[in-house]
Amino acid sequence: MDLSFSGFIEQMTSSPVLFIAILLTIGVIFVNGWTDAPNAIATCVVTRCMGAKPAIIMSAIFNFLGVFVMSMVNSTVAMTIKNMVNFQGNNEDALTALCAAMAAIVIWAVTAWYFGIPTSESHALIAGLSGAAIALQGGLSGINFSEWIKVIYGLVLSTALGFGFGYLVCKLITFLFRNKDRRNTDGFFTWAQIAGGAAMSFMHGAQDGQKFMGVLLLGVYLSNGMDTTAGVELPVWMMMLCSIIMGLGTSVGGKKIIKSVGMDMVKLEKYQGFSADVAATVCLLISTLFGIPVSTTHTKTTAIMGVSAVKRLSSINLNVVKDMVLTWILTFPGCGIIGFLMAKLLMAIS
Repeated sequence: MDLSFSGFIEQMTSSPVLFIAILLTIGVIFVNGWTDAPNAIATCVVTRCMGAKPAIIMSAIFNFLGVFVMSMVNSTVAMTIKNMVNFQGNNEDALTALCAAMAAIVIWAVTAWYFGIPTSESHALIAGLSGAAIALQGGLSGINFSEWIKVIYGLVLSTALGFGFGYLVCKLITFLFRNKDRRNTDGFFTWAQIAGGAAMSFMHGAQDGQKFMGVLLLGVYLSNGMDTTAGVELPVWMMMLCSIIMGLGTSVGGKKIIKSVGMDMVKLEKYQGFSADVAATVCLLISTLFGIPVSTTHTKTTAIMGVSAVKRLSSINLNVVKDMVLTWILTFPGCGIIGFLMAKLLMAIS
């Protein structure tokens, strides 16, 4: 199959359903940059280690590198998402479900962004696809529950490990620098935070970038009668496109999420921001290497909570945390219902 940019454009313009699926997927990548990618750079921006604009440019570059490098190391995250539903070889149904899921993510994420709440596009994708599969298959037969267990693993990893690593890393940093004058360490932690933000952006690309590039590629394959992208390398132009669109999304709406994660939930110092970045990066790296889809939003926010808990739990704004957790819980039924309804709508008009 021709995966060149010109071949991609030709296929997209020759198939109306594929055209819609690709437009919606690009819209989701933009929204991911708008609502999810800002988590990666939130700490280094709010602690004034970097300005918002250079942080966004840095984030776009390292998102690209994350997709590029980790796709060569382990590309199973993208296929794990697809394997959660089963359309029994019916590629037309699968493409319809893809469109419904993408629409569900956009609707859900933009609504949450309006209230300044970071969402997990990974979980929204899983829920939207599952809702669409139920609509198209007329029941739960379209859900592969053996694959869904990986979501549970990911949920545990992104919350328990995020919080635990955040606490432990911050404890270690506090111990190592206990006899240092805080003013003398500001320079070190400024550069350490920038490096931490770059590492987080890299892992965001490795997780979320890889997922949605996999979805984009899957749409092309489904329209050509194939139901798997296993063993296929993502084209470099597609990785660059993903990074640019994500960066644009972050530049348009990222400040609201940066404020919510890095300022409203807790008040961070530079060493705390660095600790949260290190903890979240390690957690995401472990998950990616084992092919487990996790939420970068959950991982980063719980790492920040763990860091704050080193001083005292009361330093965490529990009202903000409550809103975030409620949104995370509602993502599965909310996006599932939207995906179900969108699939029904697409079937009715097709």
